[in-house]
Amino acid sequence: MSTAWKVDGEYMEACSCDFLCPCITQNATTPATHDFCKVAMTYAVTSGHYGETRLDGVVFAVIAQSKAIMSQGDWAMGVIVDESASDAQAEAIAAIASGAAGGPLAGFAPLVGEFKGLTRARIEFKTEGHERSVNIEGQLSQSVEGISSLTAPGQCLAIDNTFHPANPRLNLALAVKNFIRSFGIEWDAPARKTNGHFAPFSWAGAAH
Repeated sequence: MSTAWKVDGEYMEACSCDFLCPCITQNATTPATHDFCKVAMTYAVTSGHYGETRLDGVVFAVIAQSKAIMSQGDWAMGVIVDESASDAQAEAIAAIASGAAGGPLAGFAPLVGEFKGLTRARIEFKTEGHERSVNIEGQLSQSVEGISSLTAPGQCLAIDNTFHPANPRLNLALAVKNFIRSFGIEWDAPARKTNGHFAPFSWAGAAH
């Protein structure tokens, strides 16, 4: 018995790499800026469902740490779901974020060596123009600012056809704030030094 699901929304991330992240531009096969990559990806669902469970308005963050070359695997990863989500919604997000439900994140599941679990907390996610921000008190505080394009007014510079679960096309952004302290993963970067991205996302799949 499979469970059909679909979610659409907005995503943002910031990682420990200096701008521009070499992992993205080399398909995760070249070393990161440091001997690791520490990253948080936040997803705000605007509309969606998992079977009969509506997921509109659910926000969750995926926090991970990998080796310098991300494609070598052995990631540590945890998921935080907004405390306002119901238990059924949190269970649905767990299935989607772990890759158990299929969809884009299923391709990344084999890279995870240690799943640190799913927790609940209040997540504040904001969008304004080319800026995105997320705050989870004491655990995650990130804000990114898109790099404006000179040739396409109103748009950001972007990179296309990437190996990334959110969207193959990512807006390029600088991390104005980049603080992580969750699941034993810690990072705190100087302003406007490290890498960020944001994009819409649209996923679908069926868990079996």
